[in-house]
Amino acid sequence: MMKKPSPYLTFAGAIPFVVCAIFITMGVDAIPVLGKTTHILSIYGLVIASFMAGAHWGNHLSLADGNAWAVKLPIFSNIIALALWLGFLTLSPVGFIWLLVVGFASMLVIDYGLYHAQIISADYFKVRQYVTAMVVISLMIAVVQL
Repeated sequence: MMKKPSPYLTFAGAIPFVVCAIFITMGVDAIPVLGKTTHILSIYGLVIASFMAGAHWGNHLSLADGNAWAVKLPIFSNIIALALWLGFLTLSPVGFIWLLVVGFASMLVIDYGLYHAQIISADYFKVRQYVTAMVVISLMIAVVQL
C-alpha cells in the first residue's frame, strides 16, 4: 500500500522559504522571471498560510456541532486568512514577513489544540512542528536581512 504523500509535500512546501532566506542572505534581490525575492517570499507565504487556514476550515466540517473546535476553527481560519491578506496589502515587506511569522506560529498553536483534542494525528502534528520551525526560522533569517 502506498503511503500518503502529505508529509513529503509538507516538507517540500518549506523549500521555497528556505531558498528565499538563503537568497536574501546572499544579497540576491531578484530572481529572473519571478521578480523581487522579498515579493516572492511574501506571496508564497501568503498562499501557503491561506492554504493552511483553509485546512483548518476543512477540519471543522467533519466535527460534531457540540465540539468546541467546530466553532473555533472556522472563526480562527477566517481571521488568520483575512489578517494576512490585509497585512499583505497594507504593510511594508518587513512588517508583512513578521506577520507571516505570527500567522504560522498561531496556526501551530491551533494544531497543538487539535492534536490534544485528538482531531489531528500525532504523526501529522510532528510534521507540522518540524515544517513550521523551518518556515518560521527561514522567515526570521530573511526579515532581519531586510
